[in-house]
Amino acid sequence: MLLRNWTRSVSIPVLIASVGVLASPLPVAAQRPVVPGTGTEIVGVADDFEDPNWLYIPNNPKSTEDIDDNQRSPMGKTNNGRWYEGIKRGHPDVVKRVDTPPGGLVGSRGALLMRSRDTGIPGRPSGKMHQDDFVCNVQYRLKRSIQISEVPSVTTRVFLPPVAEWEPRSGPHFGFRLALETTAMIEQRLGNTPLKRTSKGNEVYWPGMFVEFESKAQSGEEHDYAYLRIRGNSQGVDFRGPQITQTGWWTLGMSVTPDGMVHYYAAPGVDELTEDSYITSQFPYSYRAERFRTFFYNICSADNGSQWSTTFIADDPKVYILRPSAGSQMAEQPKAAARVRR
Repeated sequence: MLLRNWTRSVSIPVLIASVGVLASPLPVAAQRPVVPGTGTEIVGVADDFEDPNWLYIPNNPKSTEDIDDNQRSPMGKTNNGRWYEGIKRGHPDVVKRVDTPPGGLVGSRGALLMRSRDTGIPGRPSGKMHQDDFVCNVQYRLKRSIQISEVPSVTTRVFLPPVAEWEPRSGPHFGFRLALETTAMIEQRLGNTPLKRTSKGNEVYWPGMFVEFESKAQSGEEHDYAYLRIRGNSQGVDFRGPQITQTGWWTLGMSVTPDGMVHYYAAPGVDELTEDSYITSQFPYSYRAERFRTFFYNICSADNGSQWSTTFIADDPKVYILRPSAGSQMAEQPKAAARVRR
């Protein structure tokens, strides 16, 4: 164990165990969570990084629309068409295929390394934490979004380096998130006037999990401390999930059931997720998801012009559907019967 070893429990129904704030109880009408990876993998999306010619083309300078409304086209993309730069926040400074670290999936030879220093506006360090996005090209390759009635889910493996190699900064370091759509009341400005109107429209939101680090260099504590932070509860507020008590490989996953609820799972190692990997179920922002667009990774840094982020390595992300709609292109080998949490 390299991090402070507190009790870790993720299998208690409905509520977050472990330290920190408890999640809200499930509404009475909520459906049973579905273990991510249940069903059948979708063909042609996500990646295994096994192609030795895998390459990311950054097309710098990167986008910082979230800071200064500057998209800086053209966007970065991979040569296999499966990943692209997040138009809102730009791509990580380093994106490359590397040898799979020890202990990874059996047979895996390649994985995805992501690292950033300048997460804000290029050439203008802010001294404030910013983040970059690396987005999987799910929606555009499928030529459609996935209906939540199909029960989509996503899994990924993530390698956490030894604690001595982490950026010595307290705060979020890595994110694994979904892009979901729902119908909501949206406030829009009327032309160039200060007037606004509210009407129903398509709202995109991004629930997920962050690797949060409390650096002893900043906290003054005897040990470093890390945990998963969940985004988010019905008010859109993040809360603490299970503690991370070991580095190395972790498996993360999220599923969405037809009631529009998001279910969060995580476990150390590279084995498939199980019911025991369950963390919580939420309606983030009180939204009920209607469509699944894609998933993406976040890389965070201090954006001070000199300090690099923690290096994270991801492998074998996959998208699954439990109830495919007619005409869905699916993998050849469906997985076993649905593993639904009892």
